[in-house]
Amino acid sequence: MSLLVAHELYRFFHTGEDETFALRGVSLCLSQGEFVALMGPSGSGKSTLLACLTGLDEPDGGHVLVDGMRLTRRSEAARARIRARNFGILLQSGNLFPHFSVEQNIRFQMRLADRTDDPRVDELVEMVGLRHRAHAFATQLSGGETARAGLAVALAANPPILVADEPTAEVDADTESRLIDHFETRRRAGLTTLLATHSTALARKADRIIRLHDGRVEDD
Repeated sequence: MSLLVAHELYRFFHTGEDETFALRGVSLCLSQGEFVALMGPSGSGKSTLLACLTGLDEPDGGHVLVDGMRLTRRSEAARARIRARNFGILLQSGNLFPHFSVEQNIRFQMRLADRTDDPRVDELVEMVGLRHRAHAFATQLSGGETARAGLAVALAANPPILVADEPTAEVDADTESRLIDHFETRRRAGLTTLLATHSTALARKADRIIRLHDGRVEDD
């Protein structure tokens, strides 16, 4: 059975009298253990699609199923419970609590997922190249460090589904290589990963590539 299913998702936005379609009938299925790259030019709808898939935004049409459970058309509280149980999420901003250090952000995410005895904090900090910044507060990090810390937080609970928006955009080649190794480790463990990316190195390692253009799936 597919772990994550989107059926005919539509999303549009109004600016004055203008209507912009961000998604135009997008359908996709992700199976357990798949490593999938979502690619497309800026403005193609990738970020909007990720928000709808994780219940952070509601589509105007269509629906999303997570492990057979409907995510769309539920209360925010219900969506939050499903999200916490199934997803690790990296957005392009807003991934960290500013009054926590990098390490505290990671531990807090583990606590939310009932993984308080998880020994992987140091491993995660090392993997994203932030060992020297583990005790820095989010407000003290550069833009690149903030993105890397957010990815460590998204991975903290070892989620069944990782959904990440440009996870390697702010990292060097060595860190990208370590992250690719981790994504492949997730695949071997039967965990699902969906990454919106412009990185050809990352896309080459994926099981398949879904290409989005002008709010539609152009190729899968």
